[in-house]
Amino acid sequence: MKEKVAVIGGGPAGIIAAGFASSRNKEVKLFEKNNKLGKKLFITGKGRCNITNNADVETFLDNVTTNKDFLYSALYSYTNRDILALLNKCGLKTKVERGGRIFPVSDKSSDIIKAFEKFLIEKNVDIILNKEVNKVSHRDGFFTLTFKDSSSENFDKVIIATGGKSYPITGSTGDGYKFAKDLGHSTIALKPGLVPCETKEKWVRDLQGLTLKNISISAYIGNKKTYENFGEMLFTHFGLTGPIILTMSNIINKHVSAKEEIILYIDLKPALSFEKLDNRILKDFDKYNNKQIKNGLKDLLPQKLIPIILRLSNINESQYINQITKEERIRLIENIKKLKLNFLKFRPIEEAIITSGGISTLEINPSTMESKLVKGLFFAGEVIDVDSLTGGYNLQNAYSTGYLAGINC
Repeated sequence: MKEKVAVIGGGPAGIIAAGFASSRNKEVKLFEKNNKLGKKLFITGKGRCNITNNADVETFLDNVTTNKDFLYSALYSYTNRDILALLNKCGLKTKVERGGRIFPVSDKSSDIIKAFEKFLIEKNVDIILNKEVNKVSHRDGFFTLTFKDSSSENFDKVIIATGGKSYPITGSTGDGYKFAKDLGHSTIALKPGLVPCETKEKWVRDLQGLTLKNISISAYIGNKKTYENFGEMLFTHFGLTGPIILTMSNIINKHVSAKEEIILYIDLKPALSFEKLDNRILKDFDKYNNKQIKNGLKDLLPQKLIPIILRLSNINESQYINQITKEERIRLIENIKKLKLNFLKFRPIEEAIITSGGISTLEINPSTMESKLVKGLFFAGEVIDVDSLTGGYNLQNAYSTGYLAGINC
């Protein structure tokens, strides 16, 4: 008689876990409370879904920000090459873009879901949609799943792959943490990971929608530089977002409860030293000598940003360039090279791309994803206290941990 395995959660971790568990001659039921699989995948990468990255395994590990050592075995056991081979075999064509990010050629996340569904069907997984698990209990070597409709079913083994608590509209409402707690596991405090931040400055509202490319940002906690990166960011009505801001959030969110203030500095012209920027501005001043200063910086800065920089530099925007003093010019350069923003807080976890925190890795075997506390209980994906930076790295964590759970259950 086949062992019965329940996989809770139809995201990438649950799909991979279910498929590989079934390939080991198990009777596998995949429970998803939504009306379709991979609902969160549909919205990732602006609907395109950054499947994984083209990097080597060591680079994947370098991009892990929480519990890197725990993921070592998983990432080496099931690599980006493995997931791409699986998806390609199921009919998905992929392409590599900037930063090694891998997307479907069609730019449609729905095509990834179709490939995963084909994989599950080929592996004879019983896919049960619109079925919400309310409770998981363990007694006499069996697991009992109690559902929202009050029905229940017994299983030999259970894989919890319910995701985190970000994007609750996709079904990631933290169910797995409750199941784990009821079974004796502990959870590391949940925080938003890869999330925009709010600033104390109100002038950011005037810049809403402005994207800055090829800039650098630094974050200081106390007097210590905690983060520095180069790339693209976007102003919002509440603060900042964009690739380098999301990455920053996953680095400094470990410090947001600290008493020290967090100060952000944006270098709008990182390719130019203070002296070279001064020379550049002098040339522009010479070119627009008889114009007002607000019209003399249009070759250097985005139009929306000019009045803000002038205000922070204590320069009247109607002042003529030929009246600008050296001291005023220096203040202008200082604000271009070191635009200061006072960090207020991160946006709520519901707006985060991933959840930082989760089931303690100390209670999970990193080689199998099996619980060290309850035999036959496994975890996979974002529900575990592991997270990485943007670029397809977090989804690979899901595939890799799902694989280990599947082949070991």
